[in-house]
Amino acid sequence: MNTTNHGGPVAHLVDARAALAATNPSARLRAALSAGTEGDPQMADALVARCAVEPDFYVRDMLTWALCRLPAAITVPRLLTELTSDTGQARSQALHTLSKIGDRSAWPAVTTLLHDEHDEAARSAWRASVALVPDGEKAVLAADLTRELGRGDVQRQLSLSRALVALGDAALPVLDAAAGSLDPRIHAHVEATLGLFRDPESGFTLSLDIAKRVAITGPDT
Repeated sequence: MNTTNHGGPVAHLVDARAALAATNPSARLRAALSAGTEGDPQMADALVARCAVEPDFYVRDMLTWALCRLPAAITVPRLLTELTSDTGQARSQALHTLSKIGDRSAWPAVTTLLHDEHDEAARSAWRASVALVPDGEKAVLAADLTRELGRGDVQRQLSLSRALVALGDAALPVLDAAAGSLDPRIHAHVEATLGLFRDPESGFTLSLDIAKRVAITGPDT
């Protein structure tokens, strides 16, 4: 019986990288799971590259899990490079993965994307910044985040509000200051955010809608 192995480590690595780009998303999901299970550092570049283009949410989540299984010394530098990519998804997914890895050395780079023009990248930057913020920097971060008040759709505003709430008491002084804004969109967003502070389970969309109407037409409407 012929037991000759025509494969080997190199062939296996080539196959594993190719599997990440398979047509079937289930196959890509299995490939990412396998990469994370095996934990081969040589897969780092392929995993990071796939994050930038992968269309399936569940596969992207598995790619992040696989990267978290690798040594931070290998993954973090590659992910930091992705933060300068021209592709919004590349930046967004790198930010998401950095937040999961939890290496606070990424903090300075993360904060450069708090005002990213790509909605999902900006939202990922807010979540990552809250996860990685060093002790003593929460108030500074809160002040920077309040520059985004009133911008974008409801989902973008909700993400910002959740980030501010996650910063706790450090965010309250800057929110109190922003509440005096003459811009009704900012005022409404602040009121809805303070509502989340009081009750995290409150209906943000309804609170935001009410706050906008009050800001525009007055409290007696």
